[in-house]
Amino acid sequence: MKRTLATAAGALLAITAVTLTVPSTAQATEVSTGFHVSDGRLLDANNKDFVLRGVSHAHTWYTARTPQALKDIKALGANSARVVLSTGDQWTKNDTADVAAVVAQCKASRLVCVLEAHDTTGYGEAGAAAPLSRAVDYWKGIKSAVEGQEKYIILNLGNEPYGNTGYENWTSGTAAAVKSMRIAGFKHTIMVDAPNWGQDWSGTMRDNAASVFASDPDKNTVFSIHMYGVYDTAAEVQDYLNQFVSRKLPIVVGEFGDAHSDGDPDEDAIMATSQQLGIGYMGWSWSGNGGGVEYLDMATDFDASRLTTWGNRFFNGPNGVKETAREASVYKDGSCHVSYKLSDWGSGFNADVTVHNTGTTAIKGWQLRFLFPSVSSVDAVWNAELSQEGSSVQVTNTSWTESIPAGSSVNFGITGSSSASANEVPSSFTLNGVTCTTG
Repeated sequence: MKRTLATAAGALLAITAVTLTVPSTAQATEVSTGFHVSDGRLLDANNKDFVLRGVSHAHTWYTARTPQALKDIKALGANSARVVLSTGDQWTKNDTADVAAVVAQCKASRLVCVLEAHDTTGYGEAGAAAPLSRAVDYWKGIKSAVEGQEKYIILNLGNEPYGNTGYENWTSGTAAAVKSMRIAGFKHTIMVDAPNWGQDWSGTMRDNAASVFASDPDKNTVFSIHMYGVYDTAAEVQDYLNQFVSRKLPIVVGEFGDAHSDGDPDEDAIMATSQQLGIGYMGWSWSGNGGGVEYLDMATDFDASRLTTWGNRFFNGPNGVKETAREASVYKDGSCHVSYKLSDWGSGFNADVTVHNTGTTAIKGWQLRFLFPSVSSVDAVWNAELSQEGSSVQVTNTSWTESIPAGSSVNFGITGSSSASANEVPSSFTLNGVTCTTG
């Protein structure tokens, strides 16, 4: 939902229970090289269950804020970020280079990146909104920025693609858009939003999700419900989410808040039910809301040290991010072990360092960080490049030690001097931001 300029117009209608049979194709027919759906669950490229616990960030309006925002979101415990992009139909287009930079920033922060095209918000009711076909055109145009990144990103086809007018077209329009994406060669998990400004008060997505899933040639579609005023009781939250889980259809709460102008959503029930069912949720939003919905900011003026009541609840409360988020296993592909053999002769030392790649994929380009326990200075280094600031040391690869295949290692040496009476082995090492085992 575009919180900066518009709010939901969803009516508070009861959700009618229905029973549908899921087609036998609900299980993925082949294992993807990236995120994929199997038996109603979202799995990562290592076939590990992955439960989204993330935050939306309004990148398209705050591009300069994105690198730090992603770092802060990660530091608070999230495993994912939903990044708002523009197709150029309503706001300034986020082009291929910009999207590629966002993907790189998400990966640097070890976040799964849910990229979302926002210009479809409220199509059929909001006059300037673009149809899903325009979102498909956008994804085709920036394909090179996301191709090959299926392990790290999910494509949220179009934000809230139908308002409260014309929502009857959601089923055919969504199925057609997903098929167009597959024909264009996209192998990513595709997340599709509900109609009715994302809230599906009409039950359109609920009643037709099985047929939309079955129409995806890759069987790799995830459904996203946005929970605001329509979901102001625990019973409504539980009923809606359980109907997907019981039919083994993948569902996430793609947006929700702790308050809204169309009613007061039950955020406690949303988070508790999601945790109970093992499904993902993503809160709206990090910072920068306007148009009367500033109360949806989680951080005051993008300052992670000034969380709002909503932000503190989301990250630190019961069933919140800090308590329930688990990092995607694909980021553990960089697992490492460091062997640091010290030869100490009082005022000087020599260290023979071996970095082992204990992950499942090759590491290409590496940076090892550690702290000298005593006041030391490096006189020489071989098989690596080294920089030092005080006791902080950063070692990077040379051209001939750039790659560390899975199960292999590289070795480098250090000669240094010290003002301490004895030198010691550093207590911890991080490789590309991952803490390594030692010994």
